[in-house]
Amino acid sequence: MMQARNRFLLLVVGGAAALAILSLSIQFFNLMPSVPGLDDRLYQPVEGGPALGKSRKRVFPVLRPHTEEPEPVSEAYGYCNMPNRSEQAWEGHSPVDYKLLSVQVMIRHGDRYPLYSIPKTKRPNIDCTLSVNRQLSHPLLTGFIGHMGRGGRGHWDSPLSSVPRLPNHSSCEIGELTQTGVVQHLRNGQLLREAYRHHNLLPPDWSPRQVWVETTGKSRTLQSGLAFLYGLLPDFDWTKLSVRHQWSTLFCSGACDCPARNKYLDEEQRRQYRLRVANNELERTYAEMARTLGLPTRQLRAANPIDSLLCHLCHGIPFPCVPPSDVGTGGCLTMTQFAVIRKQQLDDEVDRRRVGLYRKYAVLAMYPYLNRTASKMERVARASETGRPARPGGEEVFSLSSAHDVTVAPLLSALGLERLSFPRFAARVVFELWKSPPPAQPKRKGAKGGKGGEKARDGEAFIRVLYNGEDVTFHTTFCRTHNRHGSQPLCPLGNFLSFVRRDMFSLVNATSYQEACYRRPG
Repeated sequence: MMQARNRFLLLVVGGAAALAILSLSIQFFNLMPSVPGLDDRLYQPVEGGPALGKSRKRVFPVLRPHTEEPEPVSEAYGYCNMPNRSEQAWEGHSPVDYKLLSVQVMIRHGDRYPLYSIPKTKRPNIDCTLSVNRQLSHPLLTGFIGHMGRGGRGHWDSPLSSVPRLPNHSSCEIGELTQTGVVQHLRNGQLLREAYRHHNLLPPDWSPRQVWVETTGKSRTLQSGLAFLYGLLPDFDWTKLSVRHQWSTLFCSGACDCPARNKYLDEEQRRQYRLRVANNELERTYAEMARTLGLPTRQLRAANPIDSLLCHLCHGIPFPCVPPSDVGTGGCLTMTQFAVIRKQQLDDEVDRRRVGLYRKYAVLAMYPYLNRTASKMERVARASETGRPARPGGEEVFSLSSAHDVTVAPLLSALGLERLSFPRFAARVVFELWKSPPPAQPKRKGAKGGKGGEKARDGEAFIRVLYNGEDVTFHTTFCRTHNRHGSQPLCPLGNFLSFVRRDMFSLVNATSYQEACYRRPG
């Protein structure tokens, strides 16, 4: 019995350590994977489909063919996601007379201070306190700051009660959310507030049961989630809000143990390492940077310089410079060196898709979250059926999960959206549940109305998936083959339910999560 218990603890600890290593690998070696095409898309209405409602003309993205390799530096600027540019959000768009039943959102935290520093260089000088007088601000920022001061009225899972609700250091601490990160999510929430304004998703007197908010224990995810929520529901009632803690970045709740997932994770890390050490240009660039700084190449590589350099790039701060020394030539790190590291990240993403190990990892990593998402949707769809009595307090119609890049990236991969851009700061994935109007009932000749007539047929449930405001539903594995040009232009919810509960496991030659995680080889 004791031996079995020890083996279980080793599995849990080993899995957690491996996940932490993959987090670093993705963050610093795969920050900006190849993006063949969602930023330069066109929208076209579907011919022959049902009429679209007001301001709902463009629901279906049509991608231009991707003919050029992504340019590393411009891709990095896209990763920064500075909130001073215009953006369209296609959330809330549907054919006419469809009813929005629920929305579930997963976000990546906003812009943060680097997690690592480059040895022998000055740390980027960034103030992480909030001020409306900075150039990059938001009309809701003053109200947000004041409202967070009343957060003691909310209900917090115990690990979160001591986490600050606002970034508050005049010299940013490692990994701290910046004002840019706060503004990014105030803007995200506000975009969705406008998108759903006319759908009556949440009534003015919404109940605690109708809103679900969860976050990891990092201050940057908690603060990002609160900024998003404030943008969506300004001056929300704290007494109605409960904020739940997710201890795992995979948001797997009580279903986190999966030995096969850890195996795929180990194999994926080995693939990353082999590709990296085989890149001679990358090794020469690290050696050149190390000579400038007067460091051993291995020490510089371990410091993950791309993380700090991205912070310089996003905030318009010149790359670090050092004076000559006995061990270093001195000088400044350059954009050319930065571009070489970024190019390797793009190449790695291409190889990752080709090999396929990461997607197998992603399917097992994100099943618990996707299964919760599917169950919530199914519950809300059933509650909307004609004649079904309303549940006291209503159903959970809005969910927000505030997470990390190592959460959002496998979520996209598990859905079959591997060719989308790597999760930028303040990225968002939105699941919308819609219900069609009931089909018209032809009146039978001689039939009389009244209580003895036929039972009215109900509308059907459908799902939309959006990434950073773009409708990507028909690029998902579960809806790629749906005929959106037919009489029904949305994806049936049943497709998603079948995918999560059975079909997604075909990738790992299994029919269930339990079988996929614990089946012994041979």
